[in-house]
Amino acid sequence: MAYSVRWDRLGRIALLVVLAGVLALYVGPAWSYWETWRESRTRNAELARLEAEHDRLLARRKALREPASLMREARRLGMVRRGERAFVVQDLPR
Repeated sequence: MAYSVRWDRLGRIALLVVLAGVLALYVGPAWSYWETWRESRTRNAELARLEAEHDRLLARRKALREPASLMREARRLGMVRRGERAFVVQDLPR
C-alpha cells in the first residue's frame, strides 16, 4: 500500500495557516487603534469639562473685577472704608 500525498488538502491547510498568520499580524495594530480611539474619547470629554470650567472661571474673574463685587467681597472679609466705623456684634442668638 503506497501512501500518496493529497496536494489539495495540503494546499488548503497551508492557505489556512497563511490566513491565520495574516490575521495575527492585524490583531496588534487593530487593538492599538481601538485603545487610541477610546483614549481620544476620554481626552475629548476631559477637554470639554476643562473648557467649561475655564469659561466659568473667566466669568467669575469678570464679575469679581466689578466695583460692586469688590466692595461686597471686602465687606465679607470684614474690611471697612476709610472714615467708617466698624462694629462687632457678639452673642447673637442662632
